[in-house]
Amino acid sequence: MAVEAARVVRFGATERNLHTIHATAFVVMFLTGVVLYVPTIAQVFSDRPLTTGIHLVAAVAWLTALALVALLGDRRALRRTRRELERFDSDDLRWLRRRPAPQGRFNAGQKAHAIVQAGLAVLFTVSGTLLWLGERNTELRLPGTIALHDASMLLAGVLVAGHLWIAFSPGKSPSVEGILRGTVPAAWAAEHHQKWTPGADGPARSPRPGPLRLMTGAAVIGLGVAAVVLLVS
Repeated sequence: MAVEAARVVRFGATERNLHTIHATAFVVMFLTGVVLYVPTIAQVFSDRPLTTGIHLVAAVAWLTALALVALLGDRRALRRTRRELERFDSDDLRWLRRRPAPQGRFNAGQKAHAIVQAGLAVLFTVSGTLLWLGERNTELRLPGTIALHDASMLLAGVLVAGHLWIAFSPGKSPSVEGILRGTVPAAWAAEHHQKWTPGADGPARSPRPGPLRLMTGAAVIGLGVAAVVLLVS
C-alpha cells in the first residue's frame, strides 16, 4: 500500500466556507446579471422578474452567509488571513515584477486579487442597492450607477476567469487541493511558499460560539429573510 506524501494544512474550514460562499454567489449573480443586461440572451429567458428575483435573493444570501461565517466561524483564522493579505513586502513587489522571490502562504498575485475582489464586493453592494432603490423611487436614481455596476461585473469576471485559468493550469493542482481539502503537499508548500511556516500560529481552532454569538447569528438570518421578502415583494 502506497503511503501518502506528507501534507500540511493551508486553509481551515472557515476560510474554505468563505471562499465557497463567495464563489457560488458570484456565479449565480454573474449569470443572472448577464441575462438581465444582454438583450440577445434576455430574449431566451423571457421571465425577467424571475431572473431579477434570483439575482436579488443571491445577493442577500451572499451577504447574510458571509456575515454568519465571520460571526460564527474561526475569527482568529480570519484575522490572520486578513493580515497576511494586506501586507506587501519587498519580495512581493519583486514577484509582481516577475522576478524570483520567496512567498508566504499567499503569493503577491493572490494578495492583489483578494484586495481587488474585496473592493469590487463593496461596489457591487453599494451600486446594487442604489439600483434597487432607483427602481422603487425614480428620485433616487443616480447617473452612472448602472455603468458602475456593469463595469464592476466585467472586471470581476475577468479577474475570476484569470484566477481559474491559473488555478487549473499544469502544476497548480495543489492550490486547488488546498481550497477543497484544506491541505497541500508539504514538499509543494516548501517549494512555492518558502516564507510560510505551516502551523506557526498554532492550530486553526476556535471555541464553540457562545449564546450571544448564536443569538446574533439568528438575528442576522432574520434580517436576511426580511431583506429577501422586501426585495422580491
